[in-house]
Amino acid sequence: MTLQSIAEQLVAKGKGILAADESDSTCAKRFDAYDIEKTPEMRRTWRELLFTTPGIEKGLSGVILYDETIRQKTSTGVPFATFLTSRGILPGIKVDQKTEPLADSEEEEVTKGLLGLQERLREYVGLGATFTKWRAVIRIGDGLPTSACLQENAVRLAKYAKESQAAGLVPIIEPEVLLDGAHTLKRSEEVLTETLLAVFAEVEKANIDLSGLILKSSMALPGKDSGLSASPQEVAKATLRAFSSAVPKATPGIVFLSGGQTPEDATLRLNEIVKEARTQNAPWRITFSYSRALQDPVLKAWAGKKENVKSAQAIFAKRVEDTSRASEGNYGE
Repeated sequence: MTLQSIAEQLVAKGKGILAADESDSTCAKRFDAYDIEKTPEMRRTWRELLFTTPGIEKGLSGVILYDETIRQKTSTGVPFATFLTSRGILPGIKVDQKTEPLADSEEEEVTKGLLGLQERLREYVGLGATFTKWRAVIRIGDGLPTSACLQENAVRLAKYAKESQAAGLVPIIEPEVLLDGAHTLKRSEEVLTETLLAVFAEVEKANIDLSGLILKSSMALPGKDSGLSASPQEVAKATLRAFSSAVPKATPGIVFLSGGQTPEDATLRLNEIVKEARTQNAPWRITFSYSRALQDPVLKAWAGKKENVKSAQAIFAKRVEDTSRASEGNYGE
């Protein structure tokens, strides 16, 4: 498969991406909420519940895996990447590593993972991966983000994307503007625009093939500590203004992270953004790459108990179906 064909498959009509790339520590926090045992086997069992849910291939084009997960197998001994591929779902892999404080701005951080990246990418290709993901973290606050933070994260995202494409893997670049803070919708839109302009300037400098690259983005939203609210229509217009200012038309697709939103809010807002994008004749396919917005209701229903698997899978299938409908602007119809 070419980079372009993989990218097009990832953003195929009516489909989106499941982010199942939580680190061990993140997964542990989610398990703690429901008193689930924090072991590799329980994490494997949890991912198997998700991946084996009947019918999800109708709404999922890909799944982002974690290093541990891409090495794990189903209870019948089939590697997860192989199993997903057999269902027509592309396996991907998170390749960024932990963050470190930004020099001269310790309130901000940059993502590590470039050291040894070539070797890791070669291994992941051998394990069945077809695409990759790298996340950068952008905070809004007093004097934040700094231009140095935007620049350094943009440079690292571009270097990662270049290495990924060289290995034959489609990169998903994820410069996440965090929901944390007391900022307004307008400020969120401004920072989202600044972030994306910085990232795509470095992508252009690195001569990266845009046809084989996907953007994973946050939405423009008021900060969760602001006490402010915005309608789905206001969110849609602000988010698309940012994209129109910064994202090249040649980029085949934009997928959203859910980033602390409730499952319902993430679905409603995606639905409205897609409808607004259609009205504006936006050049990109817009869909989802959700983690918590797809998983949280399922994890709650499962609670680590074997007898809850079927009911939890039914909830997951419905979440995928609803979010898939939202990716076409048809949610609630």
